[in-house]
Amino acid sequence: MDQDILTIAIPKGRIYKELQPILERCDIVPEPAFFQESARQLVFNTNHPKVRFIRVRSFDVATFVTFGAAELGVVGADVLEEFHYENIYAPLDLGIGLCRLSVAEPKDMATHDDPSRWTHIRVATKYPNLTKAYFAQRGVQAECVKLNGAMELAPLLGLSERIVDLVSTGTTLAANNLVEVEILMRVSSRLIVNRLAYKTRHHEIAAMIERFKEAVREGGL
Repeated sequence: MDQDILTIAIPKGRIYKELQPILERCDIVPEPAFFQESARQLVFNTNHPKVRFIRVRSFDVATFVTFGAAELGVVGADVLEEFHYENIYAPLDLGIGLCRLSVAEPKDMATHDDPSRWTHIRVATKYPNLTKAYFAQRGVQAECVKLNGAMELAPLLGLSERIVDLVSTGTTLAANNLVEVEILMRVSSRLIVNRLAYKTRHHEIAAMIERFKEAVREGGL
């Protein structure tokens, strides 16, 4: 592999679409297949011979960056809070991927439930570390059932009464007769950098960070 290439890890899903205007303002144009959800390829060239993208699952972005397989990446604050990667520097909030990490429960249960009175809860979530830490601060014991998807099935099938998951519009919750009852954190996507790469390739990575910062500033006008 060419050691001079900057690899930027991008999460699959809606974030990479929201990222498109920022990339345009950065003058970084990936090949057309990058914005096609049906595309099978994982590595994408750009209009800069020394810059390329890889598209991976959101939880894997930080892993690729922390181990140096990618120098930069875009990842949600939820992932950074869940894993506390030591080898990652997060210099910029991109202001995209806005959502919240929330507790949800069945609608009929919420009519008489009072979160301020919880002492012990059982939740299904893919964020067990973040969830336990949040509730520990409140003196609530959180028993977490780790799931990687289909969270809304947990209350329906009796796996847990509540879930902790990302919520954007609330449409999926409503479709499964669930409602939000508490917000753990507000989430947005961050530009992240491998700390070692930032030291060894400081000039080009610092320049890339500045390019993203300027693009975010322009987008806020």
